[in-house]
Amino acid sequence: MKVYSLSGRSGTGKSFQAINLCKEKNIESIIDDGLFIYRNKVISGISAKRQRTIIQAVKTAIFSDDDKAEEAKAAIARMNPESLLVIGTSDEMIDRIVARLELPEPSERIYIEDITTEEERVIARKQRKEMGQHVIPAPTFQLRKQFSGYFMKPMRIIREFGPKGQYWKETAEKSVVRPSYSYMGKYNISEKVMSDIIDCIGADMGCIHQADKVLIKEKREMSNEGIELEIVVDMDYGEDLMGKAETFQTRVANEIEEMTAFNVNKVDVEVKDII
Repeated sequence: MKVYSLSGRSGTGKSFQAINLCKEKNIESIIDDGLFIYRNKVISGISAKRQRTIIQAVKTAIFSDDDKAEEAKAAIARMNPESLLVIGTSDEMIDRIVARLELPEPSERIYIEDITTEEERVIARKQRKEMGQHVIPAPTFQLRKQFSGYFMKPMRIIREFGPKGQYWKETAEKSVVRPSYSYMGKYNISEKVMSDIIDCIGADMGCIHQADKVLIKEKREMSNEGIELEIVVDMDYGEDLMGKAETFQTRVANEIEEMTAFNVNKVDVEVKDII
């Protein structure tokens, strides 16, 4: 396995540039902030950006937990990539990750200053400092559970690369998140907001007379792995009420995930009355 390293100060755009660097160098896999990513898929790990404090985030990023380190080593052995990019804030940090995961020494060390301009690094630092934005070089749908409610936003690019010249094409995706330890605070949403969204969905469908009750179950845990919704509605009389209720249930889950960035684990719909 050929190991590359990419290092640079926090907030200078390393994760943002990772996909482009992998394309240029024909690198199959990435170790970034506690995640092992193989061909744009998260294979193992919990993102350091999911931790509640910066200290916990650093420990996650360097695989200080023995179980997580063993899990990552097993995943790397299973996927057996021919090339791997390790991302860190310094050569020292990268060497610690390499040692913890028992990887070969990096054969090529790359620094963020080598692949970006000063202007690009200034923009990256501004987004980090003023907006609390962090990039993860993996698809949003794979990270939604870890970052439920933390303003995930996908960025898509097209790439073609693969091992030993065997090029492959797919849509690669990066995700923008606001970590739990961000200075911007905790993100919560009320039942009233959910109710308004659900009323708009019902009005658009034309079969939901009104939503009598919207309850967010286990509200204290909703910023961790997602939310569960209980909805009591009155429906307008008509044909195929069961099918319409199922369509309403699906739309509620999809549109709330899209509008609020919360992972919706479950939607229970109770039809109280038919008008």
